[in-house]
Amino acid sequence: MKLNRSTDMALRIAMLTAPASTRTTVDELADRLDLPRSHVAKVVQRLQRAGVLVTVRGRSGGVAFAEGAERITVGRVVRAFEGEGEVVSCEESGCALRASCRLRVQLRRAQAAFLAVLDEVPLGDLVDASPTALLLSLAPPAPTAT
Repeated sequence: MKLNRSTDMALRIAMLTAPASTRTTVDELADRLDLPRSHVAKVVQRLQRAGVLVTVRGRSGGVAFAEGAERITVGRVVRAFEGEGEVVSCEESGCALRASCRLRVQLRRAQAAFLAVLDEVPLGDLVDASPTALLLSLAPPAPTAT
């Protein structure tokens, strides 16, 4: 199963904000992750609704990892961004094999197994909270080659 770009961004944003003791801005996240600001802003908003991040508006506002979010599982984040749909949408394609298809059942099993593994991984387990990791997460991004 391939995760969509928003899901990938969400997990990276969560891993970047989790060890930080201060708020960061959407602009800083976009710069650090080399992603478009508009996409980061949308993902941050969805992560806030999922309880992963808190946001504060205003001059001294920003984005921070929510209290207790370290217990939220990767599976929950993936579901929040990917939805609960099936890997293959048989109804939409009008597949002639749908009535006797055995592949769909196996794809459902594979998807369930994929999500079951991710349900065992709390976001907190993806973050190295050591002082070195914190310093690395706060370091400016490496310059890109031109």
